[in-house]
Amino acid sequence: MTAVDVRKIREVEVAALAWLSAHRGDFALGEEALTVDGQVDLTWKPLGELAQTCASIRLHTAPSDPLHACVSDLLRFAWQQTGRGELFLRLQRLEPFATYPLEVYSVFAAAGLRHDGYEAAAATVARTRGWRLTEQEPTRRLGVLRAERRSGIYRPERSAQALRRTWLGGRPEPWTFERSSGYALTHVVFHLTDWGRTAERVPADLAAYLADWLPPWLDTCLDAGMWDLGCELLVVAASIPVPPDSGMLQDAWTRIARAQYEWGALPAEDVGAVPEPDFVHCYHSTLMAAFAAALTAKRLTGDEDSAGAVQSRYGEQGVPG
Repeated sequence: MTAVDVRKIREVEVAALAWLSAHRGDFALGEEALTVDGQVDLTWKPLGELAQTCASIRLHTAPSDPLHACVSDLLRFAWQQTGRGELFLRLQRLEPFATYPLEVYSVFAAAGLRHDGYEAAAATVARTRGWRLTEQEPTRRLGVLRAERRSGIYRPERSAQALRRTWLGGRPEPWTFERSSGYALTHVVFHLTDWGRTAERVPADLAAYLADWLPPWLDTCLDAGMWDLGCELLVVAASIPVPPDSGMLQDAWTRIARAQYEWGALPAEDVGAVPEPDFVHCYHSTLMAAFAAALTAKRLTGDEDSAGAVQSRYGEQGVPG
């Protein structure tokens, strides 16, 4: 059996978080975040993904690990960018039936950062038929239901019903896997497991299906240089009940490490021998590399405090920033 070099995986995480810390200013919300025609994908989406990734890594990292302090600091930065929750209330008034404010807010709520005024306003809207009957793709619906529960909103609709309407929930022919279905299935697993916390929530039939087909899907994505989706699939591999194959993990992480720039960024896709892509084209893949590395390392080592691997490179302070 091939041994997995956990220290190399940790090095990917350390470098990714160092880059994210150095580029935190690029996640900041500008004035356009509250305009009617603001670009959500360039404002709230990156900030929400930063918050979700850092909150998740913090849960999977020992408090004595220097990276725990790093991601905690980035999470605080993200919360401060929202005016400690006040901007969500303003968004609620501008777009009362938009779901993205609740989806982003729920990340902070799950981490214990809450705004009572926004939660009350969101709960009022959630009681309307207009909110309940909003048409959404099944994977998005699953995510909205999870966001509601995180934010203290409960309604009769069951996640199990939404799950079975997703691509993964239907266990389709494995050869129909493609980029869009790949991203859909990873997010289904994220929602089911609360971002890697509860592997037992993956139904047995889906766990077995993923155990069979995740390795060839991952290999296909990495062969194509799809680093962002590859890292999301590595998160799935570390989140499901069946332990991932060590040979598969060693090969995958070797390729991810080679694709990562020496200063920590990971391009979303293979771009060849060109300068580092701009922030928009590498922030998400870098976040996913950090998260996949943290989750994989914990899965392989259990609850061990492996902070020494980080301290050996950065000293007692861990990642600078």
